[in-house]
Amino acid sequence: MSILGYLIEIMQDIDSRRSLKDQVPLEFDAFCAFVIGFIPIRYKTRESYESAFRCHISGVFAGKQVTEITKMEIQTLLSPLKPQVRAKVLAILKTIFREAVLLELMSVPPTLGIQNPAPIVQMRKFLTWDELKVRDFGRYTPQVRFLALHGLRWGEAVVLTPDDIRDGRIYVNKSIHGGTKSQSGNRVVPLVGDFELFPKSPKTLRKVLDPHGIHIHSLRHTYAHILKSQGIHVTTAQKLMGHSDPKITMAIYTRVLDNEIDSAGAILRRMTG
Repeated sequence: MSILGYLIEIMQDIDSRRSLKDQVPLEFDAFCAFVIGFIPIRYKTRESYESAFRCHISGVFAGKQVTEITKMEIQTLLSPLKPQVRAKVLAILKTIFREAVLLELMSVPPTLGIQNPAPIVQMRKFLTWDELKVRDFGRYTPQVRFLALHGLRWGEAVVLTPDDIRDGRIYVNKSIHGGTKSQSGNRVVPLVGDFELFPKSPKTLRKVLDPHGIHIHSLRHTYAHILKSQGIHVTTAQKLMGHSDPKITMAIYTRVLDNEIDSAGAILRRMTG
């Protein structure tokens, strides 16, 4: 597309928004619902925005118009939230007020200048395969072990059927949301354990995993540790896990457990002894 064509598209988009100005509700919650339903985003992103709005934004500014919200009120809303939740809520609010500016309801968004603190990412606790295989997860033990041995995401495993498994391989090409998380999510994984259909809700697995101090996603870390401990190269592990960025795989691969430090010490002592 030429620069002129791109500029024409932008002007048409602005004109389209202006034509909606008289139809837009000004009450804050109603305006948010309107914007989230109107902006061109993926279905999964829209669902995520709607969920975060219901949980953390809806009702906070009840009765106020979108033009009446202040920067201080937004900061008060954000301050008690955990870093990752805060980042999502702030992104949604910035989108909401960006649309308010484009609709010429205001000139300066109250989110201007609000920054997220640098997130502190903590590695999830996980169990090694040796630890996990001796534990009892009740009726869902087969599903827990399957996730640990194959590294599927919950959304990928719940839609898996026997038809997706053939010739000793699992063909991962869909998720509960439709497509996989990214193009890299489409992959083939070696079958090394028995498959049983998964329950429709993740709550059932969370309930049996909680007493062991782990999450559903922790089982992907168990899988990564299995690959690492068996000498699988990190680039192969990236493909098996469906990571779009090799840095994600490398971050998990470089995580060192206490017993690995002890093993390294034993090797070095043998070498110097």
